[in-house]
Amino acid sequence: MDAPKPVKKIPIHVQSSQNRLYIKRARVVNHDSILTNVDIYIEDGTIKFIGSPADFVVPGGVRVIDVAGKYVFPGGIDPNTQFESESNGFVSADTFYSGTKAAVAGGTTCIIDLILPNPGESLIEACNTWRTKADGKVVADYALRCAITSWNKSVSDEMKTLCEEFGINCFVVFMAFKDQYQLSDSDLYEIFERCNELGALCQVHAENGDIIAKNVEKLVAKGQTSAEAHDLSRSAEVEAEAVNRACVIAHQTDSPIYITKVSSKLAADQIQLAKRRGTKVYGEILAASIGCNTPAAPSIYTLTSPPLRLKDPENSKLLLKHVALDDIQVVASGNCSFTRAQKEENKSDFTKVPNGVNGAEDRLKIVWEKCVVPSLIDLQKFVAITSTNAAKIFNLYPKKGSLTVGSDADILIWNHQANKTISSKTHSHASDYNIFEGVKVSGAPEFVIVKGKVCYEDDNPRVAEGFGNYIELSPYSQLLYGTKNGDDLSDKFEDCIQLDQFQEEFEDRDYVPEKAESIVSTSTQVTHTARAMRQEGQRDLQASSFSISKEICNEPNKACIRVRAPPGGKSSGLW
Repeated sequence: MDAPKPVKKIPIHVQSSQNRLYIKRARVVNHDSILTNVDIYIEDGTIKFIGSPADFVVPGGVRVIDVAGKYVFPGGIDPNTQFESESNGFVSADTFYSGTKAAVAGGTTCIIDLILPNPGESLIEACNTWRTKADGKVVADYALRCAITSWNKSVSDEMKTLCEEFGINCFVVFMAFKDQYQLSDSDLYEIFERCNELGALCQVHAENGDIIAKNVEKLVAKGQTSAEAHDLSRSAEVEAEAVNRACVIAHQTDSPIYITKVSSKLAADQIQLAKRRGTKVYGEILAASIGCNTPAAPSIYTLTSPPLRLKDPENSKLLLKHVALDDIQVVASGNCSFTRAQKEENKSDFTKVPNGVNGAEDRLKIVWEKCVVPSLIDLQKFVAITSTNAAKIFNLYPKKGSLTVGSDADILIWNHQANKTISSKTHSHASDYNIFEGVKVSGAPEFVIVKGKVCYEDDNPRVAEGFGNYIELSPYSQLLYGTKNGDDLSDKFEDCIQLDQFQEEFEDRDYVPEKAESIVSTSTQVTHTARAMRQEGQRDLQASSFSISKEICNEPNKACIRVRAPPGGKSSGLW
């Protein structure tokens, strides 16, 4: 009989306990795996160990947190915030301090804010302005993306400088806001090409600005100036047209694009169709579009662009189905909150009301309640759409968006049995109202750890101004450009069968009202589902001839949907 192998012991030098943390009995959920009954050791803001407690010697003086019965997720990444940003002459209420404090209170440990230069302003000067605003205030790490509000050779040159010297790999363009930020199709074509040359990503605000401008003229002439007129001027059809046009331009230039703030089912449909044509398009929705707790009639408090489509009760469900089908990869906050006084000052003229809603603090709770609780997605997908997908798209992975040895110790410990009610009376935002007011949620952060420091516990954020750092985003994300020097996958799109049959089955499925139960074994690594048991009389999709699963395909970091064929049939991988 072979002698038993000695247990590996990892020596740890005794240092200040403030820099060291030990998490016991964790259920670690990443986008691609679940580890159970493991311990995590953190030192100097980095994960140093994940594994069996038998393989680790805990040094003295280390703070120990027992998380038995809780989930341990990577900290959330919110790729769409606008702190201290201007809209219609008003500066948003949340500063980089209050905004990142609210984000941390909700489980988000990294944000990507928007630099919004004035038309004609130097991108570099605008970038320096945003760094001055944020540095010294942020309580968690932050990165920046930069809007392109005018187009010429100087802007093109500055894009290169921002990519190479300022750590910006994402540029935002607007198809709306005529005579202010809107760019022509020709400009978009050239900007998409330029982003492709630089290994950057172009983020697109997709609404047809010319049609909106004409609609606004007609509505104002008729005396229709309430918040409802804002929605009437920017219908779902107007959004969907712009999404389709952006995808066509991106396909012509072979450039990856990211459609931000998708708010309608019609727009999400266009993303789905573009993906099937082989367009490299990624989609984002806001937590506000799926969880806003206001009357169906639009109000000045929910006024944002594109609109939240509150008058269509089915819209949010249909958006969530696109999330479940991987047409939409990210749920962001789009946080650009204002006070009641700011929203009400020009309430009789929707064209002068500042655009924006809150969401940085409540994003993860809303996604949990609307997606995981009704069993629409599992735990790993929850991690993907709130953290990992953004990390991969913006080239932060695996330092962020992952709980692995060597990753930043940005950690969310989640209590899936918490019962909370969202309210402006208890949130950390600087605004005095909350669009999710009164929403009851059954999952919430227990602890939030930022760079190895516990910054949220006992229902209170414990943060310090300036604790966060500016994070440079490198170009050529492997997810976006990983095939640039490798095999061309374009032909694989043509060979793939379509998802139509599976989608029909998925759309026939009723929402399961019960809370998802987690079935976790005592092994170190298990596969996992958070779906509740099928109710009697409900269609059993597991017995269907088609299924969705996450599999690793031949190319790294490429999501693959595997369609299972009937017995004796042939399966096909969809990229």
